[in-house]
Order: sequence, then C-alpha cells, then structure tokens
Amino acid sequence: MPRGRYSLHDTHDHTPLGEEHFHCAPGPSGWRYVSQTITPSGDHSGSVDLAIDELGRPIRLELNAASWQVRGAAIDGVTWVRTDPTGTHATEGNAPAHAFTGTSPAFLVATARLLRLTPASPATRVRLVRFTDPVLAPLTLDQSWALLKTETHATDTGPLNVDEYQVTDLDTGEQQAVHLAGDVVLAAPGIELEHLESPPSTFA
Repeated sequence: MPRGRYSLHDTHDHTPLGEEHFHCAPGPSGWRYVSQTITPSGDHSGSVDLAIDELGRPIRLELNAASWQVRGAAIDGVTWVRTDPTGTHATEGNAPAHAFTGTSPAFLVATARLLRLTPASPATRVRLVRFTDPVLAPLTLDQSWALLKTETHATDTGPLNVDEYQVTDLDTGEQQAVHLAGDVVLAAPGIELEHLESPPSTFA
C-alpha cells in the first residue's frame, strides 16, 4: 500500500499551495485513494476519498474543501451532489462525462487507469468534470491523452516502470507531461512527489 506525501504548487507562478498526505491501494474491485490536504501554514484544508472499479470508472468520490463537500459517482455519465458551507442547501449535477478530475494527483492515476493506453495507442479524447478549488465548483472539460513511452528504471526494490503521458487541454491547446509509476504520480504540473514509504502498486 503506497503511502506518502505530494507537494502542490500553482502551475503558473509556482506559489506553494500545500501538501497532500495520501495512501492508496488496489483491491479486488478496483483501486482506492484517500488523502488529507494541508496548507503551507500547516492547517487542514480538505480531503479526498476516491474509489474506482476495475475498469477505472469512479464508483465513489468524496471531496471536502473550504467547508464545501462533493459526493459523486459514475451514474448516467457522472452525477454529483455539492453541499454549501452551511449544509442547508445541496445542488445536484450531471454531465455526459467519463470521470472526474481536480487538483489531487489521484485523478491522474484514475484517468490513466480508465484509458489504459499503450505507446502504440492513438491519442484518446476524454471528457471530465473538474472540481475547482477552493469551492469545488464543477467545470466540464475535454482532454486528449497519449502515452508517449514507458521506461524501466532499476531501484533498490526491483525494476520500476514509468509511463510518460502527454495531456492536452482541447479548449486551450496547452500540453502537459505527466509521469506515473503504477498508482503513484512521480511528477506532473503543480505536483511533486516528496516522500514515498513503499513502492507503487501495479495494476493487473
């Protein structure tokens, strides 16, 4: 079960946004990721609980940030309920999308698992609903994912396969590089892996 810490920063000016302390593991029905986010001053700022099935579809999502909460799942596309800070009002949403995304590195692993690309695969388009910080407002976006290459690196615990993806925002044309090893993000825009207590898990 990988357990570790990511540092998060603004992708434009590199302002530190805090840290995400996580643990994750594959299971008989898919994969689960749980984390707590901490501000640069050390205060608790939110949490992520994401579970996907063996095909990579989100079967349960719970996000908390700035007193806002989102619960969602893949139902008729994706469906979610967003609750305001007072807890007295809740709004439901639905979109013809494949999955969710957001600031957490968990979503990069989940999207890669959903698409299951190979270096020979053509670039694949995917529609996602992003929950934006700090109020978890939903935004539908289209991305293109391509697996550029897979490299094997020798480590103290055995060979480590690292996948390099090119992710393109189809609205802006902006391209980003994402490096994954199993169910851990090694590097991505705004994300750095700072500490990892055990090797990444590999998917069957």
